[in-house]
Amino acid sequence: MIFTTRFAPSPTGPLHLGHAFSALLASDQARLSGGRFLLRIEDIDRSRSRDRWEAQIYDDLAWLGISWEMPVMRQSDNMHAYHSALKGLWARGLLYACHCNRRDILAAASAPQEGAPLTGPDGVIYPGTCRDLPRDPASEMPQDTALRLNLRAAATVLSGPLSYVETGRPGPPQTVTAGIADLQQSAGDVVVARRDMGTSYHLSVVVDDAAQQITDVVRGKDLSEATVIHVLLQHLLGLPVPRYHHHRLIRDEAGRRLAKRDDARAIATYREAGATPQDIRRMVGL
Repeated sequence: MIFTTRFAPSPTGPLHLGHAFSALLASDQARLSGGRFLLRIEDIDRSRSRDRWEAQIYDDLAWLGISWEMPVMRQSDNMHAYHSALKGLWARGLLYACHCNRRDILAAASAPQEGAPLTGPDGVIYPGTCRDLPRDPASEMPQDTALRLNLRAAATVLSGPLSYVETGRPGPPQTVTAGIADLQQSAGDVVVARRDMGTSYHLSVVVDDAAQQITDVVRGKDLSEATVIHVLLQHLLGLPVPRYHHHRLIRDEAGRRLAKRDDARAIATYREAGATPQDIRRMVGL
């Protein structure tokens, strides 16, 4: 299968040097492999997504010398696919409705018998408060509440460990393996549909990668902890598992990972100051 990767930013602020590194690295890998580079706009957070930031993404990437195949996938146009995946998981008893807010979760996870609250890819690990609430197996999937993946139920339908190939570490590709029991400890029952979105990052990224026939996911190592969650969802949904390349992060002088709020390191800011695309490459170590 031809090497196919993607860059998938959210239009919630300006692209910064970290985004430039990830996009350039993925584009370079596709070009050197004679493969495909795709662009996906991850705009499921409609409360924060803005058309002007989406337009800026296209402009900054083109300025960097990156080209991509058309049409561009936009997650807001793909909600039907996420809903279909959720309905399938719900019908199999692999999801449950969760009515807890963040304060409820923190309070339950901080109870004396629980010890210090543990954190995972989504913050404080959910203690399972709503997992065993009564549910009619024939009930319709609710639309107005969060839905969580029931890892206990998932463990009954999957046999063997979860694994994926990691290509972002020094040396040859490595196989990373974990069991669902490990995932219960490190992540808990993650949200796969948020009440105000109808989906979640974990679910949508898995569905979209399969739809775009992504063979190699290139992204920052801050997302490596979530990868086993994605592999589990891929198995439950019958989707292929791509290879993963988790690259180093671009940090500021204090060692902090760059975020959307770092406007001083926005690509547009460097452009306005007279930087060239080659200057950006040097800044990020390419």
